Amino acid sequence: MANIAATTENDTPVFFDLDEHEHEPGGSTMLGFWIYLMSDCLIFAVLFATYGVLAGAYAAGPRPDEIFELPLLAVNTAMLLFSSITYGFAMIAMQNRNKRAVLGWLAVTAAFGLCFVGIEIYEFAVLFHEGATPQRSAFLSAFFTLVATHGLHVSVGILWMVVLMVQIRNRGLIAGNRRRLMCLSMFWHFLDVIWIGVFTFVYLIRVI
Repeated sequence: MANIAATTENDTPVFFDLDEHEHEPGGSTMLGFWIYLMSDCLIFAVLFATYGVLAGAYAAGPRPDEIFELPLLAVNTAMLLFSSITYGFAMIAMQNRNKRAVLGWLAVTAAFGLCFVGIEIYEFAVLFHEGATPQRSAFLSAFFTLVATHGLHVSVGILWMVVLMVQIRNRGLIAGNRRRLMCLSMFWHFLDVIWIGVFTFVYLIRVI
């Protein structure tokens, strides 16, 4: 603890505590997580920029309008958007200290996330079956890198969600678990925003 010594008129030393104010518990955790999200933004910014440069380099390979299926992608997008809504319901339940509702909405959110990842894996499998692999062209390399990176983030978010559900079930809505719920909320909605950019910039514009 840092102190600064001063003197009064009778030369009696007085010590002032520089740390006398209270810090909000978990404040450093939230700050650290915001820094992490900003670093993730930079990663996706680089991947979007790379895709933007290489999107027209087909190398006699398939073009986006030849391999992308917008109806399936629309369903996949809906899965992630719905999961964002259900996670919002989980946060409302957390504010109301309703443990059972929090667990229920988290389970629904994880189910939507699994559907999203499952559809993405199916899309990749179809592309590989048709010969549209990453080494086929620079466009496909950039596409798979960007979309797979987002899918990996979603998978990590689902795993995090399952672990958090176990912690909430065992320990309840303690301060630490509420803080973790808020961090995961920021992460999940961040992935939702990134996917909207992927769907628009990678799929929709290229097909239309």
